[in-house]
Amino acid sequence: MWAATWSGWGADEKLPVLQAGGEVYSNVTVTAVSATDVFFTCDQGLGNVKLKDVSPELQRHFQYDPSKAKVVAQKQTAGNAQYHSNLLNQVAPPAAAEAAGDNAGEPATGKQLWAKSFLNQRIPQLIVEKWLTAAPDITGKFVLVDFWATWCPPCRQAIPELNDFQKKFGDKLVVIGISDESEAAVRRLEAPKIEYAVAIDPQARTKSAMEVTGIPHVVLLDPQGIVRWEGFPFLKGYELSESVVADIINRYSH
Repeated sequence: MWAATWSGWGADEKLPVLQAGGEVYSNVTVTAVSATDVFFTCDQGLGNVKLKDVSPELQRHFQYDPSKAKVVAQKQTAGNAQYHSNLLNQVAPPAAAEAAGDNAGEPATGKQLWAKSFLNQRIPQLIVEKWLTAAPDITGKFVLVDFWATWCPPCRQAIPELNDFQKKFGDKLVVIGISDESEAAVRRLEAPKIEYAVAIDPQARTKSAMEVTGIPHVVLLDPQGIVRWEGFPFLKGYELSESVVADIINRYSH
């Protein structure tokens, strides 16, 4: 169902010095590279810099594409603007919307989504760059996939409930959290403690394929890999609760 991949460049690479603009970092270990940023640890602690600010040699080394970076940056800017607009107007979309609201969709159920609908279908291949926990065995299990980030308040709010789902339904359900942040960023989160499987994919390949524009975004798959629930878990009138999970497990267990 998923593929563990590595980009072949950037991750865990050591650099004696990394300069970006007027900033210089020493004893650098690169943990992840996105379209716009390099994430790393160094003598000064944890950090990230914009690829547009590093030397041309490093830009080539990290396969920096200015056109792609511009598109990503524009989406991030639009998402931040939409998020703050929603807060001001007391709207209740995913509080971490990452793209303009006109990307939101409403499937046949009438439920608003901030992603492409895959209800009653298979999702694209779930690609993981690195597991930060042991890779779970999903054979014969329901699988709940949560696309999230540490900087996202409702994502953190969902963690205790996802912990409860894993404890309550652990014999039939595997909960997986996938972030497109760096390993260092995810490991920095100490509270709330995550008690289910966690992975990262800084390239956000599955997230992009599913057109996820707001997080947290959850999909609940039956043992055959078919989506039986999808969406923002706190959406009023469509909350993902223990009773909803129990009903789906009972309905689609064979």
